[in-house]
Amino acid sequence: MLRGTSAGIEFVFAGRAFDDAWAEMAERLAERPDFYRGSQATAIFDAETPGDDALLCFLAGVATYGIDLRGIFGPAPIAEIAERHAVTYLGEPPRPTIASFGRKRALRHDRAALLTEGARSLEPDFAGARADIANRRARGEASVAKPVFGPVRPAVEAAPASAVLAPVAELATTLYHRGTLRGGQTLQQLGTIVVVGDVNPGAELVATGDILVFGTLRGTAHAGAQGDARARVYALELVPTQLRIATCIAADDGTRRASGPEVAFIAGDRIAIAPHAEAGG
Repeated sequence: MLRGTSAGIEFVFAGRAFDDAWAEMAERLAERPDFYRGSQATAIFDAETPGDDALLCFLAGVATYGIDLRGIFGPAPIAEIAERHAVTYLGEPPRPTIASFGRKRALRHDRAALLTEGARSLEPDFAGARADIANRRARGEASVAKPVFGPVRPAVEAAPASAVLAPVAELATTLYHRGTLRGGQTLQQLGTIVVVGDVNPGAELVATGDILVFGTLRGTAHAGAQGDARARVYALELVPTQLRIATCIAADDGTRRASGPEVAFIAGDRIAIAPHAEAGG
């Protein structure tokens, strides 16, 4: 797993064979080869101790993308391997960090079991999204399918008070949440999300429209989840772990600091962040 944290990038090898895990991470790095350049990183080996060849493969791959590896965590035997290749050994894997992956995956699985099929479509699925985009491009279609909303049924004229009206088609609406959103919690909405409070690391916001946080946004935010590149993310303090707008992704490298109310939006083919007053609302 490749993830951004407040201290930089983490390469986490846990619960999977090295070759499989590294192949997936390398694919993600290759998608935007310059995005992670200059970033600080650590590696966590929890499932198994990598051999010399595996470690050399990883070091070469990280260097290719200009990432500065500060050191590696792992079982005690990895210390000798790290020393042979002039890599700083940082000690045993941080147990809370590793354990949190299992808890978060379990939480996502439990939440998904309670969601409707329509709501499940908003769950971020990076591998699935990449495959879907590739298939669409091969067919000459747009990378992201536009949402199609059914027509609203017209009101029944002179309907008696006791009449039962047929339900209208579901339209995009605004979800209002007051209070702190803590790690492991998720808000998903067909429309816009407004949070009056903070969004902590590990919390997720997924909306097909805009996301507005009247507080500090430190978690993950995905606006325009059905492909709306005009969607924006607003926050009084914008320091997210990860930002997604439509198909664009930006991860925190641990160096950026918020400077008052800001807005994130797509400029060209990447996510830009600007002071709210200068971004035209």
